[in-house]
Amino acid sequence: MPWKSTNKIEQRFDLVRQMLVGKVPVTELCQRFGISRQTAYKWWVRYRKRKLHGLKDQSRRPLQIAGRTKLLWLRRVRRARHKRPTWGARKLRQRLIFRFGRRAAPSTATISRWLKRWGLARGRRPRRRGPVLSRKALHIPKRCHEVWTADFKGWYRTGDGTRVEPLTVRDLYSRYTLQIALLDSTAVEPARRVFRQIFRDHGLPARIRCDNGTPFGGVGPTGLTRLSAWWVKLGIKVEFITPGRPCENGAHEQFHRMYKAEVAQDPERTRQAQQKKSTRWLRDYNQRRPHQGLALKTPAQVFKRSQRRLPKRLRPWKYPRGWERRWVKGNGEISRQGTRRFVGEAFVRDYVGLKPIQASIWEVYFGPMLVGTLHENETGSIRMAKYAGTR
Repeated sequence: MPWKSTNKIEQRFDLVRQMLVGKVPVTELCQRFGISRQTAYKWWVRYRKRKLHGLKDQSRRPLQIAGRTKLLWLRRVRRARHKRPTWGARKLRQRLIFRFGRRAAPSTATISRWLKRWGLARGRRPRRRGPVLSRKALHIPKRCHEVWTADFKGWYRTGDGTRVEPLTVRDLYSRYTLQIALLDSTAVEPARRVFRQIFRDHGLPARIRCDNGTPFGGVGPTGLTRLSAWWVKLGIKVEFITPGRPCENGAHEQFHRMYKAEVAQDPERTRQAQQKKSTRWLRDYNQRRPHQGLALKTPAQVFKRSQRRLPKRLRPWKYPRGWERRWVKGNGEISRQGTRRFVGEAFVRDYVGLKPIQASIWEVYFGPMLVGTLHENETGSIRMAKYAGTR
């Protein structure tokens, strides 16, 4: 409010006095003092109630503070913690509710915050850090099958309400789209069946670029899933784009926008009919649609079949002499000297190699990929490898 810095009470009294006299309209008074009508009537009401005391500035502190807990509960929590020094916030809260009732009882988060403020919180178990991997620069292809890109467009529904998940696979150099498969979900096995058919029809690429989501990437070591670990076993390098940067797979995203505008925007009634529509559109895209990046050639004019064939059978990994070889069970664990250690579900039903680096310390490899480190004096999971910049 634009009152002068001095004699604010005198100005407010002058305003109220002229309003009581009634010779000058309130609107003109407000313009003269540079205030709103609401402010003028506020001081008029306060003066009527408390005279000059009502014209003083009042405290801005709220009458009630939401979520503020009575001092009694602070004392109860501190007393209960001293009696049970090993109990956490959840157990303490349950005990207090049992004794004093649920009404006005502080939440678990509030009790936890108090314990940390008082220095009574139990310290976390020190985090065991594994090796840090650096992400390699994305490869720029110079010929067909050097880089394939794979992604799920994002689900939509057909005319009868069926939800479909379009899996699309493209050759980055030729812009040739190898498949649009409308799946029920983004699970690993349906996607694996699609890739197996693509490999049989077109051969194997050198690399596959994908995002870090299901079913391509996971939270395990090196970000692999059973699908991407299978690619590695086939001799295909996996390129994960940086999390949160879909622009690194921008050509594929642009393809999805065209598919959505021309096919998915007006879907057929059933999934089978929509799959036929997508296949017809893809045939036109590959064989008749020219691309500026290809000097106005069509993808089919540039694309050639890969010379690398899908092997009929995959052999287990072999590791150098001096390494230990351990079989990964169905739960992602290996056994060593009677102790089970978790290495990752992506590597089940295959061998990992243990490379000795120090006394009682081994590096764990899945073929050529570093998975983590195994420390003999620890239990549970190995120390997983992580890419730089990820937690």
